[in-house]
Amino acid sequence: MTANARVIRVHPSDNVAIVVQHGGLAEGVAIDGNVTTRMAIPQGHKVALTDLDEGDRVIRYGEVIGTAVAAIACGGHVNETNVRLPIAPALGELPLATRGVADIEPLEGYTFEGFRNPDGSVGTKNVLGITTSVQCVAGTVDYVVQRIKRELLPRFPHVDDVVGLNHSYGCGVAINAPAAVVPIRTLKNIALNPNFGNEVMVIGLGCEKLQPSTLIDDRPVKIYENTEAADPDANVLSLQDESFEGFGDMVDGILAMAERHLARLDRRRRETCPVAELVVGMQCGGSDAFSGVTANPAVGFATDLIVRAGGSVMFSEVTEVRDAIHLLTPRAVDREVGQALIDQMAWYDDYLAQGQADRSANPSPGNKKGGLSNVVEKALGSVIKSGNSPIVDVIGPGERLRKRGLTFAATPASDFICGTLQLAAGMNLQVFTTGRGTPYNLSMAPVIKVSSNSTLGRRWFDLIDLDAGRIATGEASIEDVGWELFHLILEVASGRERVAAERLGLYNDLVLFNPAPVT
Repeated sequence: MTANARVIRVHPSDNVAIVVQHGGLAEGVAIDGNVTTRMAIPQGHKVALTDLDEGDRVIRYGEVIGTAVAAIACGGHVNETNVRLPIAPALGELPLATRGVADIEPLEGYTFEGFRNPDGSVGTKNVLGITTSVQCVAGTVDYVVQRIKRELLPRFPHVDDVVGLNHSYGCGVAINAPAAVVPIRTLKNIALNPNFGNEVMVIGLGCEKLQPSTLIDDRPVKIYENTEAADPDANVLSLQDESFEGFGDMVDGILAMAERHLARLDRRRRETCPVAELVVGMQCGGSDAFSGVTANPAVGFATDLIVRAGGSVMFSEVTEVRDAIHLLTPRAVDREVGQALIDQMAWYDDYLAQGQADRSANPSPGNKKGGLSNVVEKALGSVIKSGNSPIVDVIGPGERLRKRGLTFAATPASDFICGTLQLAAGMNLQVFTTGRGTPYNLSMAPVIKVSSNSTLGRRWFDLIDLDAGRIATGEASIEDVGWELFHLILEVASGRERVAAERLGLYNDLVLFNPAPVT
């Protein structure tokens, strides 16, 4: 990567560079001895470093991000209006596991303070999660959660929070359709997230298609009965149970069940754990042209550090991987994993086609305003979050993590759906990069927010946890920020530091991915 005070050129073969200067560049500004801007170009947007004729390839990251729709003069503004989206890489012609697996130098001596669970997993928070089997009970759960926070939680100081895992699924859906496996296993696996301490509590209605017992069918189902001798280990309560007399009786039953779960959670204590117990999800949202040269490379560096220390990292977002898939299949640890990557891309191609959409639906208007011309450019910057480690596994939407190391967890690019699916996979902490800015956060796992440019970092000083924009200005290197992020991850995972959005009490709802029909 080469940079001066005005622009960044990622690869020597690039014929475009992005504008670094705050406020952009005015017309007539000399970039170097050969290039002068032909017009005003906003910060983060691309400037042509040579004359481009119609049909010429536009190159960034050393890769073709499109072709010129019409002639673009040297020093001209290159953006979504004058770059044609290229054809996506053909899935049948990709190299599989060709890079080979090099010996990775272990990274030893790093730990965090986490909550060990009976199943062997480790949490970074101690949270009572109340999951639901159907959207009908969401209002009741919201009401009860507020009662628990006011009346019960103060009595259990070692429990961080109580959250209702509400969603829009459960009834009025084709519950037996093949694709229904995705939302169902997502809900089942979210309840197993390590931050919930293996305490599963399910609130249902009673008549829904998705019965509450389905969500915990791998462990004993104990129904709450509204009697003085209620089972202290009860984990399922249905509002239509005939023993309840009115809403107040239902609420009392939920509070009684929650109190017993809180008492068990309150006995958890943090203890020293190796980085090998971390499960970190990497995600980006509100991306800009800086994301792929500052925040995401720093995240990729931290990814490699976690993997070297024996930990687990997930990267996701199929539509922001699809156009860079040719860079990832060679990194698969074997041909089976490489083929699994291809299979997930093909499945999503078909899913989009069924909805009469394609990959051109991404990026968003905000991404384009931040300098990203199309999904190819976005994907090339997005996959850098995966670092340089071998890809050891691929899991489908809603599946649980199976191996330590670097895993591709297939999800849509939607921030909220991706976060929900990474929670289901077992994520106990997330790193989220952004160039445009978003207050996104999860109540179940801490989310470290990394800004790709210092303009955002300064403007959102109380929402951003780490400013990677210093890489663009030369104040810090990718390695500097990568190590800084790694240490911040350990501090947040240990509970010694709270992320900005959590200090402000900002949290987003879970959003299920349901590719099955709604009836």
